[in-house]
Amino acid sequence: MASSFVTSSMFRFCFPLFLLAILLTGMNNVILVTDSNLGFASNLPYILLSVAVLLCHTFRQGRMAMVSVTMLVAYLVIQVRLQTPLSTGTTLLELSLLAALVPVTCLLVYAFPDTGVNSKSMFLYALILVLFMIWAKLIVSHFHAGGFESWSEGLLFTVRDFSKLPFVLVLYSLCLVGSTAILVLVYNRSIDVVVYSAILLASSTFIFFDVQYISSTMFSLSGTLIIIYVMSASHDMAFNDQLTNIPGRHALEVDMKHLGRKYSLAMVDIDHFKKFNDTYGHDIGDDVLKLVAGILKETTGGARAYRYGGEEFTIIFKGKHTEQVEEHLQTLVSEVHNYDMTIRNAKERPDNHDEGIKKRGKNGQSAEVVNVSVSIGLADSITTKHPEEVLKLADQALYKAKKTGRNKLCIHS
Repeated sequence: MASSFVTSSMFRFCFPLFLLAILLTGMNNVILVTDSNLGFASNLPYILLSVAVLLCHTFRQGRMAMVSVTMLVAYLVIQVRLQTPLSTGTTLLELSLLAALVPVTCLLVYAFPDTGVNSKSMFLYALILVLFMIWAKLIVSHFHAGGFESWSEGLLFTVRDFSKLPFVLVLYSLCLVGSTAILVLVYNRSIDVVVYSAILLASSTFIFFDVQYISSTMFSLSGTLIIIYVMSASHDMAFNDQLTNIPGRHALEVDMKHLGRKYSLAMVDIDHFKKFNDTYGHDIGDDVLKLVAGILKETTGGARAYRYGGEEFTIIFKGKHTEQVEEHLQTLVSEVHNYDMTIRNAKERPDNHDEGIKKRGKNGQSAEVVNVSVSIGLADSITTKHPEEVLKLADQALYKAKKTGRNKLCIHS
């Protein structure tokens, strides 16, 4: 199938941790390699993160581009400002400010729509980055004049056996890594993985900042992962239907090449969808498509649902013939038909969301409950071993179901 373990939330959660563990374990070897290629290694994060920004522009992944720019600026600051011992000047304070601000700016991308790189959102985000840098510069200038020994001995105390970064910032970084990891496990969106991996690797850099070449290593890995996730997001755009969030026709065509010798294919069509669309509008029509897709997505028995096109869907039952899935599809027809869909009157809906909540349920005429139904055609690989022909047979069975009353399942025999 198109979906695999590689795109699962657990893999996306564990993969950056696995790479981080490998790098930290073999850091001595990394240092030797970096020493022999110092010029290239120190510039590699610039190259990878710049490539990530260009790819984000190509595939209109604005929020990923924002994270890439943040990491690019952070690495620049490290190379320009933090190449002196942490015990000298304001280096420790500057590292602490960077450790506090980088996760915040990465999380800030959720406040923006995912438009292209060349957009007002990107300009506003860049402006916020500039304001953060000005604010940090003012703080550094203030403490450079007045000193901050009391801070480093008090609030910014360190546990030197673990990290030279203030302990409160170590806890802060770990909390944000944990929070973004939860987003990955719950939602498993590409932007969640990018933010999680960026904060994880940036935090590792700051916590183990005294390790030689840690910044070039971690930021190079961050750029590599962002590039991978941008390509993954573009793959999702190609294979997933954006409206219903289930695999689309392209994914179906790919998966049909790997069905084996035993399988069933079902064609599902929403009854009278055009009439429903004309009556209630395209927005409600989209809601119907999402509703049916959501029910199909929960299909059990090793099945996988796809949006074939328009109001048509396809279900693949791998390793099963028609008699093994007939009962399940009959249940599916009933579930769709018995689902009460509430349609609120858009003309009477208040513009203010809070007013809408207060008025909800007070006007009996403001809502209408409707039901939709589906017709299903089913065929399996007993008649023919070619998936395209099985799909045609299922389509013929669907046509029979619609001609003989709709809201039913017909099986090709």
